[in-house]
Amino acid sequence: MVRGRPVGLRVRSAVWRVVVYLLLLVLVTVALLPLLWMVSTSLKPGFLEAYSLSLLPSKVTWSNYPDTWNRVPFPGPMANTIFITALALFGSLVSASITGYAFARLRFPGREVWFAILIMTMLIPPAIMIIPQYLLFNWLRWIDSYKPLIVPWFFGGGAFRIFLFRQFIKSIPEELDQAAEIDGCSTFRIFAQIIVPLMMPAVATVAVLGFMDFWNDFFAPFIYLNNVDKDTIVLRLFRIWSDAEGYMREELHTVMAGNVLVTLPAFIIFFIAQKRFIQGIVTTGIKG
Repeated sequence: MVRGRPVGLRVRSAVWRVVVYLLLLVLVTVALLPLLWMVSTSLKPGFLEAYSLSLLPSKVTWSNYPDTWNRVPFPGPMANTIFITALALFGSLVSASITGYAFARLRFPGREVWFAILIMTMLIPPAIMIIPQYLLFNWLRWIDSYKPLIVPWFFGGGAFRIFLFRQFIKSIPEELDQAAEIDGCSTFRIFAQIIVPLMMPAVATVAVLGFMDFWNDFFAPFIYLNNVDKDTIVLRLFRIWSDAEGYMREELHTVMAGNVLVTLPAFIIFFIAQKRFIQGIVTTGIKG
């Protein structure tokens, strides 16, 4: 015996830790393989080599990126994407945080029942809602406009985002609200001046996830936008890379270079906000 835990127990603990780390390393490697292959293919010099499964290009061809930038009209679709992403993200953050606060703090009849119904909506496949949503937006004459991509996010912000905010707010001591009420604060002032500053990690988490969703969204713009001038960058790349039947008509290394350029802002946003993002994921759900 030595001071502390027995030697055998410490050895087993160290072995178990190594096994867990190796397993996580394998899983991370498998998850990153498509991304690594995309970046590698974007740097390959020719058509034939681009279709190989090798992760190492025979020659790093940085010129693929300026060539792709010159072939694709990035500024216009990029500006459209930034506009849609900014407004949709703002609407989802505001509406989801307010709704999450209501479910976490306010007392109203049927609160738990309504929250359960909200959670159950997450089980509905989004494809099922496409036809009724399209008919509704067509009746409102919103087709071929940005309204179907922006306005709905100002009404709740999505069940998952509401759930994250609600769980995080429930981890904040209610004594803070009670003390503010004694000082004469209204419900809205408590939310704006006390709850919002404390839930910045949850805001960062929802913002990063929302940005990735809105920035990379292809299906909704493809359904609702017909005018080429209103294309998002993902939709514009699809129109350029594909023919009328949906088959790819460009060289693969060019397509992958375009994909890297499009996904780069999402990676930058994540790395900037990763500390807050991880903190929000860890702390959300501490209190059920």
